[in-house]
Parts: sequence; structure tokens; C-alpha cells
Amino acid sequence: MKILNNIFDRTLFYRKKCAGFTLVELLLVMGIICILSVVTFTSLNPAQRFREARDILRMNDAKALLDAINTYAADNQGKYPDGLSKRMSELQLGTLVFGCRISTGGCNVTEEACLDLSFPLKKYLKHIPIDPTSIYSPANTGYSVVVDENDIVTVRACGTEGTTNIFAPK
Repeated sequence: MKILNNIFDRTLFYRKKCAGFTLVELLLVMGIICILSVVTFTSLNPAQRFREARDILRMNDAKALLDAINTYAADNQGKYPDGLSKRMSELQLGTLVFGCRISTGGCNVTEEACLDLSFPLKKYLKHIPIDPTSIYSPANTGYSVVVDENDIVTVRACGTEGTTNIFAPK
């Protein structure tokens, strides 16, 4: 009995001396808080989060297309791929010969035929990006390109879901 009392007294002394939380307890609480914040954040408006994610993908795709076009021009003494020229009208990228008109998301494509850049840009892009919504395909990608009078190339994402137009000029 005396031994048990001695052990009990030491345990109480140790607990009073080392009052606080252990590292495991702190990590557990931090993990629970992180999980709850992620669940709360996504449950507030998941549709809006998915729209924002698709728009970010469109922005990255437009920048990748523009970088590929400019790298092509740098590798070819400043010449753009066939189909791109100064003061050209805006064209949708794709393989369709008919049905490429589009006027959404800041795009104003009036030409019926799409511009196929898959062959000249194959060295720089594995494939021409396609808008993440299901209405677009390799035949009509949902991205347009235009070269203005100052020889500045602009790639636009035609299927934006947010309030701002997505484009990449250079």
C-alpha cells in the first residue's frame, strides 16, 4: 500500500510540474481544424469553386498557347505559324472547316473556319488545349487567337464562366 501511495504521489507531482498539452494532442487538434475548414470552404458554394477552377485552367491554357506561338516565332526568325498574320480577324482554334463562329467570353469570331495550329505547334504543345466544358472538342477548342496591327498576339478563352474575360496578350 505504501508503494502505491508513493507512485500515486509521484504521478501527481509530475502532472503538476509538466502541465500542458502534448505534441500529439496539439497535432490532432490542428488536423481536425484543417479538415473542418476544408469541408466548410467547399460546402459554402461548390459550384462557384468549380467555375473558378475551370477559369483558372482556361487562363493557364491561354498562356500555354501564347507561349507556344511566341516560341514558334522565336525559332522561325519572327514568323508566326501559317494562318496568323498582322491585322487578321479573330479565329477559333480547331480543325473544323465550318461552324467556328463564336461570340462569348470576350471572343468575337466571325470566320466560319477554325485555325488548325496542331501541326506547327506540336513541337511546343503535346496537343492544343480544349476548353474544360463539354461543349468543346479538338474540332472547336473554345480558344481564339488574333494578331493586331502592332503584331501583338492575343489568345482568348471563349467559354469563361466568371465575370471577367480571360485572355493572354504578348
